[in-house]
Amino acid sequence: MTNLFRHTDFLPLAGLADRKLRSHSRISLVIPALNEAPTIGTIVEQVRSGLVDSFRLVDEIIVMDGGSSDATADAARRTGAHVHSAGTVVPDAALAPGKGSALWESMAAARGDILVFIDADIMNFDIRFVYGLIGPLLAEPSILFAKAFYKRPLMINGISIEHFGGRVTEILIRPLLSLFYPSLAGLYQPLSGEYAFRRSCLEQLGFSTGYGVELELLLNFCGRFGPAAMAQVDMDTRCHRNRTVEELGAMSFCILQTLLRRLQDEGRIVLSAPLGTRMISAGDDRGDGPFMREERIPPYIEFINKRPDND
Repeated sequence: MTNLFRHTDFLPLAGLADRKLRSHSRISLVIPALNEAPTIGTIVEQVRSGLVDSFRLVDEIIVMDGGSSDATADAARRTGAHVHSAGTVVPDAALAPGKGSALWESMAAARGDILVFIDADIMNFDIRFVYGLIGPLLAEPSILFAKAFYKRPLMINGISIEHFGGRVTEILIRPLLSLFYPSLAGLYQPLSGEYAFRRSCLEQLGFSTGYGVELELLLNFCGRFGPAAMAQVDMDTRCHRNRTVEELGAMSFCILQTLLRRLQDEGRIVLSAPLGTRMISAGDDRGDGPFMREERIPPYIEFINKRPDND
């Protein structure tokens, strides 16, 4: 891919703000969140101060709360975000719960013609994660989609281990892309949760309802518009709340469902039986030896292709 940028390419911010003004663009930041009270307030506050109040680069901050049981919604609202509970913006859609559903629904809540999405668990958040994604879309009219990449250290008991983050990407996704979509295997962070779309482009793409949403959007975009319309932006280092192996297993389960369903739809594989819905993994030792745990995971293979009403 030739459209490579660094977030510093778009400094000073006054120049980027001038480009936004001349383009007559309206920009919405969307943050899907589930039990992210420790980080969401800081993220919203920094964006509001650095990109809303100071430079008018972002016009609105929207948090899509996926049913948090902690203070996520209160922290986001208190620091200046518009908070929506997933499933309430387009209630008639009756979607399966999941990150993809929340992102699709956010299009009805957001007013921007450029939509920026970031995850809510970034521990070293800086406004570069937002303006770095806005930059390519304001700089190059031919770019429709910008995706972040970064170094991802693995944090274990307060110790940072360099280059060992992104475990699902390196163990599952990159091998699968190399097998089935080799032209995309060289993407730095195919599962990055930080990206920006032009609304006119995003409304033409189907969404997966669950954790497979990033992979589904990437494949749909490249199939329809081609990699030349995409940019990758180097954001230096990203630290977040690293998931447990069990959580990563469940995530991989959902992503693999998405990819297998897609490959079958493309006629590249044949599934002779329905996909399973139970993830089986090793549980903790209960005192009488190890045991296997079983978790039912809904088959996130519902794809959303209709356009949400945002009138």
